[in-house]
Amino acid sequence: MAQSLPKVALVVSWLNQYGGAERVLEAAHDLFPAAPIFTSVFTPHVFPPAYRAWDIRPSPLNRLPIQNHRWLLPLFPAAFESFDLRGYDLILSITSAFAHGVRVPLGARHMCYCLTPARFLWNYADYVANEQIGRAPRAILPLFIRGLRAWDRRAAEQVTDFIAISKVVRERIAQVYQRDSTIIYPPVETYRFALTRERGAEFLILSRLVPYKRIDLAVQAFNELGLPLVIAGDGRDRARLQALAKPNVKFLGRVSDAQARDLLAHCRAFLFPGTEDFGITPLEANACGKPVIAFDGGGARDSILPGVTGEFFGEPTAGALAQAVRAFDDRRYDPATIRLHAEKFGVDVFKEKLVSQIVG
Repeated sequence: MAQSLPKVALVVSWLNQYGGAERVLEAAHDLFPAAPIFTSVFTPHVFPPAYRAWDIRPSPLNRLPIQNHRWLLPLFPAAFESFDLRGYDLILSITSAFAHGVRVPLGARHMCYCLTPARFLWNYADYVANEQIGRAPRAILPLFIRGLRAWDRRAAEQVTDFIAISKVVRERIAQVYQRDSTIIYPPVETYRFALTRERGAEFLILSRLVPYKRIDLAVQAFNELGLPLVIAGDGRDRARLQALAKPNVKFLGRVSDAQARDLLAHCRAFLFPGTEDFGITPLEANACGKPVIAFDGGGARDSILPGVTGEFFGEPTAGALAQAVRAFDDRRYDPATIRLHAEKFGVDVFKEKLVSQIVG
């Protein structure tokens, strides 16, 4: 398939943590295995070994001895503008910030798979609150925000086609960049998960433990409910959450992919209490035939069918989540129907839609 397509360069914002954006990159790299990957910074040891065989070309920022890349934000536009992309027919950027700002060769096409317009530019107050930014960055970053916003809009004007990962991101692209976009949902590796009809007793969260994920709502709700809750994952919010939790809430820390699959297969339901741009993990739970209880907002609205694959709770409060759990009856859901729904978001579906967008 890739041989019939144009010569491609892939561009990503950064490669310093492994998550949903990197799953998108992996699917794109499967389509274009010869395509180089241009990025701002690359931290090889946090990625699967396969990444070390890829043609990854980080910017000069990668050579700076700075661990916290937030301090480098004013330098990111120049880093992406420095890449020489002459000779490529198609630039495919996968970005939540800056990567859509590469200089596109004359006659080339630039497709931007937009995870979201940069939160720290366009929703600065919430970003600072959710990420628990320290005093020094809070004092310095506002000095650069106006200039970075102007650059960001100019960069968006050079994009040929925008692709959004969800309806809410499509709305943000229209609001921030005044551009329309096509929705192609991120790839979910449903093939890694097996359908199970086993009804477990424990509710499950599988997530990075950072404030904006709102894991605290689940901890508070289950403190009240007294039901078993398992939280798998790690992050800077873990100590606070553990201090908040009662004994019925168990923290496992970071787990392997195999352990995650086992947890998803044996849980009673998966919890998704935060607001995300899309949300791949709930669909991984669906791939196991498990229903999801999620906050009614963000990308969850694109993937959850109330009464069929899960339920929503309407307010971002522990009380609303507790009420939804009390009303929840996992016997109402058909695991096979849930699995079929998840397969609509599979990797092959993503690839087919992306190729169709490229050749169309």
